[in-house]
Amino acid sequence: MRATCIYRTAVALCLASLPSRTLAGDGFPPLPVSEARNAFTVAVGRTHQQDTYLSPLEYSGPQLTLMHEAMRMTHRAQGRLSFQSLLQGTFSYAENRPGTASDWGGRLAYDAGWHYHWQPLPSLRIMAGGQAGTDFGFLYNDRNGNNPAQGRLSLDIAASVGGFYTFRLLRRQFTLRYQADAPLLGCMFSPQYGQSYYELSQGNRDHNVRPTWPVNAPCLRQTLTLDIPFRRHSLRVGYLSDIRQSNVNHIKVHDIGRAFMLGFVRHFTIQGKERQ
Repeated sequence: MRATCIYRTAVALCLASLPSRTLAGDGFPPLPVSEARNAFTVAVGRTHQQDTYLSPLEYSGPQLTLMHEAMRMTHRAQGRLSFQSLLQGTFSYAENRPGTASDWGGRLAYDAGWHYHWQPLPSLRIMAGGQAGTDFGFLYNDRNGNNPAQGRLSLDIAASVGGFYTFRLLRRQFTLRYQADAPLLGCMFSPQYGQSYYELSQGNRDHNVRPTWPVNAPCLRQTLTLDIPFRRHSLRVGYLSDIRQSNVNHIKVHDIGRAFMLGFVRHFTIQGKERQ
């Protein structure tokens, strides 16, 4: 009887000393639950635009922006690394100051990147990382005859920083968030000043793909939002500042938009498995 007890004790100790993945049986131990969120927002505001390929004047008017963001914490870097994707569509109508001409514009941009997170305080989390993105669109001027429209296409790598601050109010946990994204290096399409798209279509190209960096294309997108929780969803209100500028091929372009944001956020969790 005593020998049986000793045997059972030895077996139990051996099993306890085995790695957890061996006990799991499939070699993939369960990972802790990850935080994730999807957000859809509508931003309404005004834009100030200038494109000297179309007109030397600045145009201003209303702008509508639709944004979809997906962000999730991953299991890399001890759970401190997040992945974010952002899809943004922008539509604008602007007039010059005399009211003699108008611009119609549209943009579609997609950015994806990684952020590393620090938590210096229990209620404060800071993140920093990088993004890769593409942006394409058009601007149409209803007054021009020969060159009525301008196409836009760019690729870039951007630095991205931000932070989250959580606080309790009325027995709810609110989240205040800020994020800034600034392209550092990329390339863009641009005709030469006075070069028509008909010439381009005939193969008359002249350095129409140019490198970009903050000197000739200073751009910055900033968002400041407040998430108001309702169970597994949140109401999001905030402010969007989106500045796109370039000075390439003797053509100056700027599109400066500022808008009020309103949307909703869906919170969920991911239970995954990862090889050790």
